[in-house]
Amino acid sequence: MRVGRLSKLRRNLRRAYESQMPEPPAVVEAPPPEEPPEITHTSTISRDDAEVPHALRLAAAWSWRLIVVGVIGYVLLSFFATIRIVVIPLSIALLLSALLTPAVGWLLRLRFPRSLATALVLVAGLGAVAATLTMVVTQFVDGLPQLSRNATVGIRQIQHWLREGPLRLDDEQLDTAITTGQQWLDQNTQALTTGAVSTAATVFELFTGALLVLFSTFFFLRDGRKIWRFVVRLFPVNARWRMADAGEASWQTLVSYVRATVLVAFIDAVGIGCFLVVFDVPFPFPLAALVFLGAFVPIVGATVSGAVAILVALVDSGWVTALIILGVVIGVQQVEGHILQPLIMGRAVAIHPLAVIVGIAAGVVLAGITGALVAVPLIAVLNTGVRRLTAGTRPEVPPDAIVANPKTL
Repeated sequence: MRVGRLSKLRRNLRRAYESQMPEPPAVVEAPPPEEPPEITHTSTISRDDAEVPHALRLAAAWSWRLIVVGVIGYVLLSFFATIRIVVIPLSIALLLSALLTPAVGWLLRLRFPRSLATALVLVAGLGAVAATLTMVVTQFVDGLPQLSRNATVGIRQIQHWLREGPLRLDDEQLDTAITTGQQWLDQNTQALTTGAVSTAATVFELFTGALLVLFSTFFFLRDGRKIWRFVVRLFPVNARWRMADAGEASWQTLVSYVRATVLVAFIDAVGIGCFLVVFDVPFPFPLAALVFLGAFVPIVGATVSGAVAILVALVDSGWVTALIILGVVIGVQQVEGHILQPLIMGRAVAIHPLAVIVGIAAGVVLAGITGALVAVPLIAVLNTGVRRLTAGTRPEVPPDAIVANPKTL
């Protein structure tokens, strides 16, 4: 009995002693050695691309994107060149529509029907152009004999200056130069004749192009907003407000450009024409009309038309009058470039002269004189449209109203 109690007491004491002893430390396994981190870059999709220098990858990315843009641009230019018989008349019709839109709006405010107002403005514009051309051709035909006589006298004076002036050319050298010119004309007579025949063969194209300009201008003036709303509906709903806003801004830029160009051209023509009348230079009205038309091609057109006026003054009135007309042309161009264009056109239509020269050169290469005529307004319209598309400013009109409400377009 006593032995059993002692055994129980001994077990209790052992348990109490073991419960107070600290537990042996747990064995912690050492973590496996970490592998070096893999080199990655946000612009690469594989480890091999990460080995290529960043500058080379950036240059390659720019290169293939520029190649894609260049190919798309080349395809578009080739397509437009193929259908230029349609593109060129439509471009001219847009310019004429921008010019005649204020007159149509004035008649609409007088409660004229839209079709009647458009027809009246179009007929009046055609009548003004026909009357101007008739006056130019009439004056040119009437004064051509006198100009021919003056040109003969001027050529003799030039020959005398070549003999007695600083060049001191003898008769043999002059005869050689004249013979060379005649040989060149003889050698190129066939080419010139072929060109004339090919030009005559395109009379039908010119006629169809004129008709397309006429009908396109009429419908642009009458249904321009409906046509633009139809174009806007072709885009996704979320992009319609942006396209409508950019189109409205581009059209306002085109209208401002055409108005300003007409006003500047009129001022140039009046200024140079007045001096031609004062100094009794022949063909003052035709030369002023040429200056007016040439002003529609900035920089280049004014220079060429002014050179024609100077040449006529030189042939008819001598080098003193030619120098005076040269000074007048230079002065008018300076006033145009530094005062009239910045004041009338404003900053919204301002284009850098380098962009103007490059655009005109590209237009001449692609579409001749017509390309030079539409190049600068096209650059102005694209400049405004791209800036408005990238601005990100949302108009107050909701996207659904852009198509539903005719007043928004």
